[in-house]
Amino acid sequence: MKSLPVSYRLAVTSRVLAALFGGYLLATLASICMSLWLPMARAEAVVSGMMTSFLVYLVAVLWCFASRSAWQAWFGLLLPGVVLAAFGGLGYWLGQS
Repeated sequence: MKSLPVSYRLAVTSRVLAALFGGYLLATLASICMSLWLPMARAEAVVSGMMTSFLVYLVAVLWCFASRSAWQAWFGLLLPGVVLAAFGGLGYWLGQS
């Protein structure tokens, strides 16, 4: 019985970690941005952001395992995460909270 190479195992582990933690962070940032920027009542914006965060998490997990490499998976989560963090910080700084 052949064993899988260590590099393959590390790549899969990296994708799993990206899907779990990176996806959770991305979903959280999307929820925060939506609750700050949606033009509706505060409670409705928060509920809409929370409901949409489940879809964002699903897409992030799918992205992690559909990408060609673990680096691409991490970069694909990092780039929108930075953009969402900037929008969230801007919304907080402008006093939309």
